Amino acid sequence: MAKVNASTLGWAMSGFFALFMLGASVAPKLAGLPIAADTMAALGWPDAPIRLIGVLELACTLLFLYPPTGLLGACLTMAILGGAMVTQLRAGSPLASHTLFGLYLGVVMWGGLILRDPRIRAVFPLTR
Repeated sequence: MAKVNASTLGWAMSGFFALFMLGASVAPKLAGLPIAADTMAALGWPDAPIRLIGVLELACTLLFLYPPTGLLGACLTMAILGGAMVTQLRAGSPLASHTLFGLYLGVVMWGGLILRDPRIRAVFPLTR
């Protein structure tokens, strides 16, 4: 059985995270799909700058994927995910499926970054 190294697993996790962000969040906002506006209105933000949010999410995701700026991208993306969690909390959304979804995404994102970047592992060693 082939052994998968940490970097390969990290890039797979990072790719999964990025594909989800691009497909499920960025694309509907930048394409101006009604689902993006409807979702924001249902969460209490009827006049949200949807395209601007999509551009910010895209920029953060690209920063995360580019190795020299991966840490910056992860920090900025976590700020966006934190805002999404607060929005869900404020709207009274279910805790496990909606409110904490940003946390789940953040775990995958940070896990991918830690596994793919030895510099991050040096700062946050998970094992000795």
